[in-house]
Amino acid sequence: MPLKLRLFLGLWSAVWTLGLPLILAYLFRRARKDTLYSGHLAERFGRYATCAQSTVWIHAVSLGEFRSAVPLARAFLERGETVVITCFTPAGRREAEKVFAPERAEGHVHVVWVPLETAWAYRGFFRAFAPKFGLVMEIEIWPRMVFAARAAGVPLFMCNAQYPTKAIARDNGGLRLRQAVMRGFAGAFVKSQLQADRFAAVGVQNIAITGELRFEQPIPPALLEAAAVARPALGLAERRVIAFASTVEGEDETYLSAMRSLSQGADKPFFIYVPRKPERFGDCGALLEAAGFSVARRSTALPKVLDGHAQFTAPTPLPDVLSGDSLGEMYFYLALADAVVVGGGFTPKGAHNIIEPLALKKPVLTGPEIWTIEYPFVEAEAAGVARRVKDAAELAKALAGPDQPTPAQIERFFADHAGGVDRFFAALPGVLANARR
Repeated sequence: MPLKLRLFLGLWSAVWTLGLPLILAYLFRRARKDTLYSGHLAERFGRYATCAQSTVWIHAVSLGEFRSAVPLARAFLERGETVVITCFTPAGRREAEKVFAPERAEGHVHVVWVPLETAWAYRGFFRAFAPKFGLVMEIEIWPRMVFAARAAGVPLFMCNAQYPTKAIARDNGGLRLRQAVMRGFAGAFVKSQLQADRFAAVGVQNIAITGELRFEQPIPPALLEAAAVARPALGLAERRVIAFASTVEGEDETYLSAMRSLSQGADKPFFIYVPRKPERFGDCGALLEAAGFSVARRSTALPKVLDGHAQFTAPTPLPDVLSGDSLGEMYFYLALADAVVVGGGFTPKGAHNIIEPLALKKPVLTGPEIWTIEYPFVEAEAAGVARRVKDAAELAKALAGPDQPTPAQIERFFADHAGGVDRFFAALPGVLANARR
């Protein structure tokens, strides 16, 4: 290990150890809005109520990463493995506990907090679950996680990984410590040849190209059935529906401006507005109302359980917007829509997942910041099934225009990019063998 990396890890450990009071304060402050932040607190220090041995460890920091991990986790379970899933955010943990509730009850899946970035917390985690190897979804680079796994003899891999252009530009400056930490991984399962080349260029070894796992993620049939019932019942059968999905702070005004423009015509669309973070549910509902839109909130306007048996009653008069103040129901909102605007693209942090709407054969638009989803956005844009726009005016024009991809186009795009789980398991034996040499 280079001296600069040794010094950095020592400093990193000291900061986390001395900063524990501040970390706890942060968790308890976040718990004011979501009590799960302070729940199961001992797990963050490597102390667990349940244990298992010889597990497969999957780290999915939050909701998006967990969803990309679902098909992989299910494939491991089908092969008789016990899976431990670590999360950092309540959204990811809740969804993991919900999706794998039967498997958790049988002891085949464990869902816990990822340890804080200290060597002793990770030692507790490795004692409790003794993973055969670990998979870090997307590009979560945590130095202590990487080197604690090495010290414990646990091969740790990046999985479904990409190295975006902005991240490369940032990492190429200074001491390049992040790239040094990347080289501590036992290998990487990456999304494309371009990504493989980028990781190899910074010294990551043992790389396999497996594609995008989100193309394999399951779609809850109950939510699709609920949407099929809800659309005519809510009086939307003959009306265009536009969903703004996973919107984030800093871009609301862009969407509100586009919504105002679209509302001026004779064929006024119905809007669905779904914030990415539950902390924004109330604020976004109030924001929509302050902008002059009439709003129905999913939590009060729709049945508690969404499935094909749900009884929907159309509000009179029908509001302008359905505010999606719920978790785990994104496919319901997407299935209601004719077109989807994916959030994040109008902020420097970048756009979110476009695969979920494409899975339902919905055209996708987002803002100019697509660096977070280069793959598969560049390919989707080339196939004509996704589009980026620069501002609210261009967004409104694109949504109002007649030039929309057909479901058949989107189906062809999906077929060209599916199969990531099979490619992963085909590559796994060789990658594991290389890591253990």
